[in-house]
Amino acid sequence: MELILNDNKTKALLKEIILELMQERKEWFSEIVLEALEEAALVNAILEGRQSEFIEEQQISAILEGRT
Repeated sequence: MELILNDNKTKALLKEIILELMQERKEWFSEIVLEALEEAALVNAILEGRQSEFIEEQQISAILEGRT
């Protein structure tokens, strides 16, 4: 038996699989989406940090410890 999928069948099948995952594995799927968003935010923070001035480690430590 040979299985042949054209682009439309493949696209429809992938949509069905993704929708089923979203419905049946909500927690798992939302974790994936959340991780992707966190990664995107981290990339944006890194890129933004590269455009600003560097801060001394002691200043960061003081801010984190509430000594400002």
